[in-house]
Amino acid sequence: MRLKAKITSKGQVTIPKEIREKAGLEPGKEVYFEEKDGVVYIRKEIKKSPFHKWMGYLKDKKGQSPDEIIEKLRGR
Repeated sequence: MRLKAKITSKGQVTIPKEIREKAGLEPGKEVYFEEKDGVVYIRKEIKKSPFHKWMGYLKDKKGQSPDEIIEKLRGR
């Protein structure tokens, strides 16, 4: 898909509706600009789940029951 938009005198660009809808861009959302090898990319902000930091946390406890894990965490 190739769409065109004009840059205003203030440096603003309106993202075409079709692109906004397809990318899930809504008013107030942030986008990032990234330049690589002479090409400028626009990326939307992707918020991580608040649980993301815990991914893999129990990986080494595989095969243990929840009770066993809790007992070890409590130092018993």
